[in-house]
Amino acid sequence: MSNEASISRSSSASRSGDRTKARLLVISGLSGSGKSTAANALEDIGYYCVDNLPLPLLKTFLADPLAQVGDHRKKLAVVTDVRAPGSAEVLPKLLEGINRQCFELTVVFLEATEEALLRRYSETRRSHPIGIGERPVIDGIRREKHLLAALRGRADLIFDTSDWSVHDVRREIYKEFADGAEGSLTVSLVSFGFKHGIPAGSDLVLDVRFLPNPYFNPDLRQQSGQDRPVQEFLEAEKDFRELRHRLEDLLGFLLPRYQRENRSYLSLAIGCTGGRHRSVAMCESLADSLGRAKWRVRLRHRDLDRGG
Repeated sequence: MSNEASISRSSSASRSGDRTKARLLVISGLSGSGKSTAANALEDIGYYCVDNLPLPLLKTFLADPLAQVGDHRKKLAVVTDVRAPGSAEVLPKLLEGINRQCFELTVVFLEATEEALLRRYSETRRSHPIGIGERPVIDGIRREKHLLAALRGRADLIFDTSDWSVHDVRREIYKEFADGAEGSLTVSLVSFGFKHGIPAGSDLVLDVRFLPNPYFNPDLRQQSGQDRPVQEFLEAEKDFRELRHRLEDLLGFLLPRYQRENRSYLSLAIGCTGGRHRSVAMCESLADSLGRAKWRVRLRHRDLDRGG
């Protein structure tokens, strides 16, 4: 089954959106169909997400979402399911009361076949959230489908995730709701010193200790890779320039492909001995070139203040 065949869209559903209104998504569906993955993807593209509010609080939030989070939050998502007692009966009525002059509402419903859901529950060994006692998981799945039938009929978009991986769910959320650069990948450049340990969570790690060390130049020792004299010292080295060019080429190849897979974040850690001169200068130089190429860049010098 293709992804396109797994999406149903009501005649009122639109990709473009009304930019004069706040965007409000209500995400619901069957347990195990990918609602949490969808919520995480929405957060990555700038939505303020609220998950599984108790029904009294959900009523208050849907009555005026901007009053709860501030007028500056124009992209909101509410994730709800049958874990909130009474939501299956009450939520369709709440949706009817939303002020359409202020909010562009889209109801997204995620579902999957019984076979797919049973397989997922078997793999995770979790019990169904509305399972009763020792009754089989299939009973909870079928009861949930019955309870959510009215809400499914109200949905603007229905995603059948039976044949989807978590990456497919993210890809479809991005395709439907990401607006240009808001869904782009952020590159985190972290300089560090190997003697202080490799930064946790790094996706790529590069060792630049083969470059000449400004630390051994008395005029540069107390300066850092953020200072122009240190940068000029390293720029004069052919290996520094060639390494930077090769990294620019590598990142120019990798980043569009990571972005195509809907990765929201990539961390590149560059290390020298103390994390003060060579790694800092290389991160500074790469941050400039990536910025000129219109990538989002976060720059952090972890060990800059620890000394050489």
